[in-house]
Amino acid sequence: MTAAPSPRCERVVELSADELRARLPEAVRVYVTAMGYPTWATQQRIPIWSAHMSRAGWRCVVAFNDRDEVSGVGYGYSGATGQWWHEQVRRGMLERLPQQRAHEWLDDYFELTELHVHPDTQGHGLGESILRTLLASAPGAKVLLSTPEGPTRAWRLYRRLGFVDVLRDYRFSGDPRPFAVLGRDLPLEA
Repeated sequence: MTAAPSPRCERVVELSADELRARLPEAVRVYVTAMGYPTWATQQRIPIWSAHMSRAGWRCVVAFNDRDEVSGVGYGYSGATGQWWHEQVRRGMLERLPQQRAHEWLDDYFELTELHVHPDTQGHGLGESILRTLLASAPGAKVLLSTPEGPTRAWRLYRRLGFVDVLRDYRFSGDPRPFAVLGRDLPLEA
């Protein structure tokens, strides 16, 4: 008896907020699975993702496999004063960087909020395709993101695409894990 072949990515497309809402539980499950979180986290994250859809500059890119299932998702929006992530990162930057450098990073940036690929389809360039599509017309002069510290496929992708360290071993309120904040200028080169 042979195992069924893994689904293949068929298309990577930008979705509107309404289109993502129609697939939101499925997209959030990709995030939960990729991050190794418990399944109950899906219901916790749906309202957060929904709220993000109303932010200025919001964009989303989704990968669908040959079964029309979500196999990867990425989204972000314009970072701004008053947003939780912005304020957390601002605090960390002001503790560790010269004030002028912190302002340079936090002035006119796109926050790459989520980028996740289902484990069954990782390692074939799907994350890079989603990221490049998402950032192709992202607003802002720079892009910033946070990712857990450690050698992962995500780290290799970000380094390959020219992301540099902004903060290392940073701890966000409510999460004991160390994170890195990475950034780079936009646009990405071809």
